[in-house]
Amino acid sequence: MPSLTSITRRNMKNQNTKICIYGIFTFVLLWSSELGANATREAKQWRHHGGSRQLLRETFYPSYGESMPNSFQYRKTSTIFNVLNFGAKGDGTSDDTKAFEAAWFAACKLEASTMVVPKGSAFLIKPISFSGSDCQPNIIFQLDGNIIAPKASGSWESGLLQWLEFTKLNGITIRGTGIVDGQGSGWWTKSGTKPTAIRFYGSSDVTVTGITIQNSPQTHLKFDNCQSVQVSDITVSSPGDSPNTDGIHLQNSQDVTIQSSKLACGDDCVSIQTGCSAVNIQNVDCGPGHGISIGSLGEDKTKACVSNITVLDTKIHDAMNGVRIKTWQGGSGSVQGVTFSNIQLSQVKTAIVIDQYYCDGSKCKNDTSAVAVSGISFENIRGTYTVNPVKFACSDSLPCTDITLDTIQLRPVQGSDHLSKPFCSNIYGELKTSTTPPIDCLIVGKPSRKQALNNYDSCQN
Repeated sequence: MPSLTSITRRNMKNQNTKICIYGIFTFVLLWSSELGANATREAKQWRHHGGSRQLLRETFYPSYGESMPNSFQYRKTSTIFNVLNFGAKGDGTSDDTKAFEAAWFAACKLEASTMVVPKGSAFLIKPISFSGSDCQPNIIFQLDGNIIAPKASGSWESGLLQWLEFTKLNGITIRGTGIVDGQGSGWWTKSGTKPTAIRFYGSSDVTVTGITIQNSPQTHLKFDNCQSVQVSDITVSSPGDSPNTDGIHLQNSQDVTIQSSKLACGDDCVSIQTGCSAVNIQNVDCGPGHGISIGSLGEDKTKACVSNITVLDTKIHDAMNGVRIKTWQGGSGSVQGVTFSNIQLSQVKTAIVIDQYYCDGSKCKNDTSAVAVSGISFENIRGTYTVNPVKFACSDSLPCTDITLDTIQLRPVQGSDHLSKPFCSNIYGELKTSTTPPIDCLIVGKPSRKQALNNYDSCQN
């Protein structure tokens, strides 16, 4: 006969078994319910997008065709944000600003997301800021459609400095085949402040590729206080007589590459301002315009520092200047470490310029202080000019030093009137080869120690 102790132990074992079976049954029941809920949600999402993978593809990837990544099938939440799904009309007349703001707000919450402006539509957008203060990094702005600005200047706030602004972003890419149209002709005859079409401010790891920017009220593309910038395969298009419509404007930005782009505008194709260093420009087609310029620098007695600039393998045509450095009297700081190499010129007014007496037409006072210019190399620059082959106007008190000329072959356009000879004033350096025309006015060597006192060290502080 079983003892009382053994009976008790057997009852406890049976009770534990029942508890274990009940726990397993409860877990299975809850797991099944969750599967059912998920299936219901996914089915609703599938029906919402038309019940087919193809329609889902078209909804989230309107311009990618068959390029939808295979990984999409594993996602429960898309990282693609099409502005049409946020209420944009894309008819060129309705105001789509709110829809763009909503799409951006959603996209910037997810790292490596993509905001899509689809092909085949034109979106009327008023001034807008795509701010990154609360955004995740590596956002893509996929621009395959057209973005157009309001024609009437009355639709803009007074004194507004930019139209499309991207601020304080880490890893931002604008790419695609679309067009940004500033419709700026109504602005060009007016005085006062005019907006830049696209401005990046305080951002890093910036890429702009493939797009077209045209007819900006003023500058087309501006980078201010940015680091690690890549611009490639873009087109800038505005008439040669559109005032102050710089193609690309750089200020206080470092580690910038501009390549394989066509820039046609009414001012400098590329303008490099104070605070810029490690800028590389290569394989650019510039014209019409005012050429590729460093400056103007030192206006209103300001300090300017520019260094390590390289312009390579570039064509400049139908332009006011070829390559140019321009500074105001009275400024301080320095421009140093600049190379212009393999430049093909065609029908430019003045081919090569260093001008430390730059003045925009207003009354400019003489001043002994100047932005120092040194370590500038002009290599293999060939082509045609209509007035001046070379203009080197350097400061009496602070001459240009270490200027190197190597393989300069410049010829006047046939039939040109008012041709000038090379002009040099207070420029010191080296002629590595003979030049056409002869540039005999460059002083070989270095200035006296008294003349060499300069502002270079102020840029090291």
